[in-house]
Amino acid sequence: MRRESDQLGVREVDSGTLHGIHTVRALENFHLAGRPVHPALVAAYGAVKLAAARVNAGWGAWRESAGKAAAIEQACSEMAEGRLTAHVVVDALQGGAGTSTNMNVNEVLANRALEILGLEHGDYQRVSPLDDINLHQSTNDTYPTALRVAALRGLGMLEEEVLALQEELQRAEKRFAHVVKMGRTEYQDAVLLTLGREFGAYAEALARDRWRIYKCQERLRVVNLGGTAIGTGIGAPRDYIFRVVDELRALTGLPLARAENLVEATQNADVFVEVSGMLKAHAATLVKMASDLRLLSSGPAAGFGEIRLPERQAGSSIMPGKVNPVIPEAVTQCALLVFGYDSAITMACALGSLELNPFLPLVALGLLESMDLLARACSAFRRHAIVGIEADEGRCAAEVANSTAAATALAGAIGYEAAARAVAEARESGRTLEQVVVAQGILTGEEYRHMIGPESVCRLGSV
Repeated sequence: MRRESDQLGVREVDSGTLHGIHTVRALENFHLAGRPVHPALVAAYGAVKLAAARVNAGWGAWRESAGKAAAIEQACSEMAEGRLTAHVVVDALQGGAGTSTNMNVNEVLANRALEILGLEHGDYQRVSPLDDINLHQSTNDTYPTALRVAALRGLGMLEEEVLALQEELQRAEKRFAHVVKMGRTEYQDAVLLTLGREFGAYAEALARDRWRIYKCQERLRVVNLGGTAIGTGIGAPRDYIFRVVDELRALTGLPLARAENLVEATQNADVFVEVSGMLKAHAATLVKMASDLRLLSSGPAAGFGEIRLPERQAGSSIMPGKVNPVIPEAVTQCALLVFGYDSAITMACALGSLELNPFLPLVALGLLESMDLLARACSAFRRHAIVGIEADEGRCAAEVANSTAAATALAGAIGYEAAARAVAEARESGRTLEQVVVAQGILTGEEYRHMIGPESVCRLGSV
């Protein structure tokens, strides 16, 4: 064990660990989420610390200590690459606006730099978590900046999955373009359309989601790094303030920009509410799509049965042969959890007070996990449900033949009254609408089939 001290006293710390006394106290205080800070936030924090270290080194902060700047930069690089994530062990939910996370990061980086220099852990006279690693910084500008960096990266991964799902739906749209089926409104037969048009509508909804994700990126690119405690930049040289965001932008390749009003950017977290709302909109798209596919595949004998989802696993421990739509069900649960996170994020951001929002750890947890959930849901939906989906063309054709909804397609050609009489006759006689209109000489079979064919039902408007 090694002994470390802070303003509250002295504690023993396991000499083999990279964290120190501040982390020990946080571990004692916070057992809430039951899991550590999100790995993406840790990696982003490493990038933020590396940008600060490079600007500080260029400013001459450690010129009197040979190798110190290089060791600090190496430690920060390792964290940015994800190689030190396991050492950031504080609970994801914590008081103090993220101070426990920042101090855990500072201690890990300081002790890793000491290792690189061949020195003992805890030798903070040589490399200090506060005076060196946290130089010219505060939790209040590094934590929200790291969160934005992590979120921008998460959005990039989510956009890739949304695009892949959209493209798979577009392929399904082409495969099913010839399948005429019953369109429904309020669970009742309405008019005809094609299965391809249904899937094309899903793809178009995802295209809007991609646009929303792009707008999210625009919102998150503005950071308050350099503002230190409350956005006034106290304790940091002007040269550092003007250079550190440029350095972070170069390191990450992200289009980051320093906020024009650092005080405002430190006070307010409404941007995260906006981004969460965009994620919620995408989650709503997934719920709608998943619900539709569950309904369209229901049965298969006693339900709609118009499509067949890929069979993924046995559906019952008591009912032989039953196969459930487990992928749409799982996707729905992911989306519903995102709805819950959105509510929590909204409340957390609204409860910011005066110059700071103390609830950013909850925002970070909800926002980053929402992105993860949605990206995984899109991937699972695409790979395990949309790829391999099949149409029951016979079932769709039988529903069209046995339904009177085709009358709407005929009304423009034969008139509303004639179509209504044909519908009544079909119902009374038990014959199909086609049989009735052909028998009455209203249309030939070829004319009827043309009017309810895929080209006709997909035409915009009526001839």
